[in-house]
Amino acid sequence: MSKYANRRIITGGILLVSLLLCLMIPLFISQAHAESIKSPEKEDVFAFSHDATDQSDTLLQLAGLTASKEKKTESNTIRVIPGGQSIGIKLNTVGVLVVGHHLIETGDGQQSPGEKADIRIGDIITKVNGKKVERTQDISPLVQEAGEANESLAITIKRNKEEIETKLHPLKGKDEPSYKLGLYIRDSATGIGTLTFYEPNSMKYGALGHVIADADTRKPIVAQDGEIVNSTVTSIENGRNGNPGEKLAQFSADRKGLGNITKNSAFGIFGQLSSPLPKDMDKKSYPVALSHEVKEGPAKILTVVNENKVESYDVEVVSTIPQKHPATKGMVIKITDKKLLEKTGGIVQGMSGSPIIQNGKVIGAVTHVFVNDPTSGYGVHIEWMLNEAGISLDGAAEQKAS
Repeated sequence: MSKYANRRIITGGILLVSLLLCLMIPLFISQAHAESIKSPEKEDVFAFSHDATDQSDTLLQLAGLTASKEKKTESNTIRVIPGGQSIGIKLNTVGVLVVGHHLIETGDGQQSPGEKADIRIGDIITKVNGKKVERTQDISPLVQEAGEANESLAITIKRNKEEIETKLHPLKGKDEPSYKLGLYIRDSATGIGTLTFYEPNSMKYGALGHVIADADTRKPIVAQDGEIVNSTVTSIENGRNGNPGEKLAQFSADRKGLGNITKNSAFGIFGQLSSPLPKDMDKKSYPVALSHEVKEGPAKILTVVNENKVESYDVEVVSTIPQKHPATKGMVIKITDKKLLEKTGGIVQGMSGSPIIQNGKVIGAVTHVFVNDPTSGYGVHIEWMLNEAGISLDGAAEQKAS
């Protein structure tokens, strides 16, 4: 065969391959688009959203390339010990939180120095006259000193991410011995929740599954530090349609600290345990499931509804969505356990953080209850809580801090 014949064969082959590729590219694009718009009806009902990178990842994989944000597989080896214990929470704010204004009765009528200084509810007072303040008692002597000298205070406040300077002139009310700011302030918050997990090597833990917000301002508390302690469930107020129930609990008499609080985030509170947990705790460690491993169907939660006893109850994962990026409300669960429904009416306040276990793996935590259906609520996927706790999903947790 001549060299010209060989060239014709090679050229014809190249043209044939090019033609086939041109015909196949539209098929690849059509498949990727179809995959990116698939959405189970249950996800639409609960307003879950898909990740916008699905289509580009699919095209990269079809082209023989690796997607840069490829989902981790089930090969992670991290194991955690599930919680379920009722814990008391004390959270100290960064600075002093402004939770309201109050009027002072003066000879010139009712006035609020704080409101006049444009200090708003939700602001955090961080400095007074250049001095750092962390507790309400840090402010009182400075107020009296300025009032007696008939001087204004230089106030530094944090509002969202902005630092603001303002001047406040304290006033004394009629027949009152002390000068006042005209502000209601708070430096800490307390409450009850549920421990979700701890990692046995580092002793890092996660609890609640949602942020702690101030009861008055409804804004997330910027935490400086805090601690968790043992608590005992004394009674239950059952949940009803339109009226969520609540665990009534009290801090243990010795108020012995179980651990510190280093972070208050959208995914819960996190820190490190400093002392052993109650002896009746299940010491067995469990692997964790990533969000794409969670399936609709039966599961269990661990929680306390009587004193300090952690018990297991049946639930159903009604809907779940694989998530490539941290997001709350990753699944919807429904209480199916007759014993728990009789005791509580469903999910109640104080149950936040109760670990969810499915197929021998920890998959997440209970976070919210539906007001109009207390038998159901939201859960957060465990991988996002582990991320917030500083625990790697690719292997062992970070070494125990000294």
